[in-house]
Amino acid sequence: MASTPPHCSITASTKSYKNHQYPKNHFKNHQNNHRNHPLPRKFSLSNPLPSPCNAAKHTATAASASTVRAPLSQVSTPFPSLDPDFSGRRSTRFVSKMHLGRPKTSINTRHTSIAEEVLQLALHNALAGLESILVSFESKLSGSDDYTFLLRELGNRSEYEKAIKCFNFAVRRETRRTEQGKLATAMISILGRLGKVELARGIFHTALNEGYGKTVYAFSALISAFGRSGYCDEALKVFDSMKNYGLKPNLVIYNAVIDACGKGGLEFKRVVEIFDEMLRSGVQPDRITFNSLLAVCSRGGLWEAARNLFSEMVDRGIDRDIFTYNTFLDAVCKGGQMDLAFEIMAEMPAKNIFPNVITYSTMVDGYAKAGRFDDALNLFNEMKFLGIGLDRVSYNTLLSIYAKLGRFEEALDICREMEDSGMRRDVVTYNALLGGYGKQGKYDEVRALFDEMKAQKVSPNLLTYSTMIDVYSKGGLYDEAMDVFREFKWAGLKADVVLYSALIDALCKNGLVESAVSLLDEMTKEGIRPNVVTYNSIIDAFGRSATSEHAFDAGGIPESQADSSSSLVIKQCIHGKAVDREDNRIVKIFGQLAAEKGGQAKKDCGGKREILCILGIFQRMHELEIRPNVVTFSAILNACSRCDSFEDASMLLEELRLFDNQVYGVAYGLLMGYRENVWIQAQSLFDEVKLMDSSTASAFYNALTDMLWHFGQKRGAQLVVLEGKRRQVWDNVWSNSCLDLHLMSSGAARAMVHSWLLNIHSTVFEGHELPKLLR
Repeated sequence: MASTPPHCSITASTKSYKNHQYPKNHFKNHQNNHRNHPLPRKFSLSNPLPSPCNAAKHTATAASASTVRAPLSQVSTPFPSLDPDFSGRRSTRFVSKMHLGRPKTSINTRHTSIAEEVLQLALHNALAGLESILVSFESKLSGSDDYTFLLRELGNRSEYEKAIKCFNFAVRRETRRTEQGKLATAMISILGRLGKVELARGIFHTALNEGYGKTVYAFSALISAFGRSGYCDEALKVFDSMKNYGLKPNLVIYNAVIDACGKGGLEFKRVVEIFDEMLRSGVQPDRITFNSLLAVCSRGGLWEAARNLFSEMVDRGIDRDIFTYNTFLDAVCKGGQMDLAFEIMAEMPAKNIFPNVITYSTMVDGYAKAGRFDDALNLFNEMKFLGIGLDRVSYNTLLSIYAKLGRFEEALDICREMEDSGMRRDVVTYNALLGGYGKQGKYDEVRALFDEMKAQKVSPNLLTYSTMIDVYSKGGLYDEAMDVFREFKWAGLKADVVLYSALIDALCKNGLVESAVSLLDEMTKEGIRPNVVTYNSIIDAFGRSATSEHAFDAGGIPESQADSSSSLVIKQCIHGKAVDREDNRIVKIFGQLAAEKGGQAKKDCGGKREILCILGIFQRMHELEIRPNVVTFSAILNACSRCDSFEDASMLLEELRLFDNQVYGVAYGLLMGYRENVWIQAQSLFDEVKLMDSSTASAFYNALTDMLWHFGQKRGAQLVVLEGKRRQVWDNVWSNSCLDLHLMSSGAARAMVHSWLLNIHSTVFEGHELPKLLR
């Protein structure tokens, strides 16, 4: 089942690089091929868009009536080489996301040549020998400047234990509190960058207790450290604790905490509350503040909020840089608004800001996710024409497109070109190839790639295992999926929403819907928030399935009781034992799937019970504020087309009304019979659907037509399929002598045949000759 971004509902809104000459007006030829972007609904801060994140709330004082609310309210050494955490990520993409011009939490210092000599000795000697090296050079080292250099360079090579030892040595010998504070800030920043947040916390508390850590820079460094690792709750605690030490947050602190909240997944509404508190405190935002706010929007695809922020920067007279544009574009692309994204990119040269490899990679990825692969490949050709070199992200994006298209020779050519450029295949490369081969059913290639990946010392990550389990499950290779899951647990990884969603989808596609619901409950109990894709799988299964599962021993339920009530299965999950039992249950799920593959019969399920299950799923989505997308609407319409009575379908359509009134208006209006005002509304809806990828759009047309045909509204069904034909939803579906129905659902195919035969009748009636062969 195709998917769209979680916030891409049908109708609801949910470094300076100038190393190439950029031809003026080079977008003009492109612009003629793009549609004008429809104006969205007005965005209001008082009703911010919901976020997919469930983070702890940060308490902020309510704004007073008089408050004016914002509209949105290195020196290197030749050896050893840098650690992969630094060398591998310092691509143009990494550098473009650095906050240029940001006040530093650690002071850039001038170091002496002695410090470089000490660094080489430290790198080539064991930890135990570092103390004697520092003692022997103590009189020659130039205070905190040299020590800060040593800390930074050791950190760059992940030699954090040596860095800590060097820090302790320097702090003991430094008598000035301000210099000790600088060293502490540098050490906290380095540990935070390496993900060693507990060590960073320890340095911070030691500095506080010994009297040299009570500075806004030390607090800012710890907030950033927590933010980098996604611990926004801890970052907020540090932020709140500043008041206990008599420190007033300044611009550096607010920027750090907003950035940390964005990286930690705090919902946009809470981040805006912090921004409002900042304004009430008299601290004026700068470009870094807005760039961090845009990054929050980017993570959630909140493109309207991002556009308001982007405009507010102009109102405040704040310059927008390449990072601003790239982050804004990322939010717009993730929101599925590709035509708007193209317009934004086209205006950049006029602002003397030139698209770089990050800009193009973001746009290409957006086009690829929208299924507009030709546009994506055209942009890659433009990059070559402009002489913009590809980075690792660009190569992986291009490779992923070819893999999705099943053009594996070209995908492997990209791999070779990437390796010729000095970039080895990484986990992202392998994940793209695994997913591509899997969608084409090339399971031998999937196995070979997975083995090659491990042989090349590329460690599979959570997405790798999720992809493998999803591929094998969809291919019916449940024993292989079980083996991958066992390897995943042996690797010590924790399941996330992607893995759970893959398992739930596999259960649903095999009719084991009650087990899918029980796994959904367990997923929530484990603190993993389901997303719209998770719920779409279950809704679609309820809509398509007329059967329930055979006895399934997930929690020791006797076979005779398995079909008595879904609540018993759910109850067993809720009261089950923690992780070990969860793992055992998932292994049993694969065993059950393998058994079902052997052809065991399934028991019939009552229609009313199925309807009640779907309504329960809708209720959960409302409670979690999960915004449905076009796939959700298609699944609901599919469920309606399988209802035995119009009464049951009306219950489902009522839920559709609560999700999206326009989709409900079109579906219900066409069910009630064709009216001109309904068809005008339908045209607007179809305009929005056309922006989706082709498989998602065709699925929606199929679902709507099926429902209309099922309830006898043949004229409405014919209008919908003819509109789909006119908008080229199905490629090459109709010619005078041929009708291609292989991408159509049953109802859509019957409506199309009916329309085609009527067209042939008209042709004969008008006296025209028919083709000699109709097929």
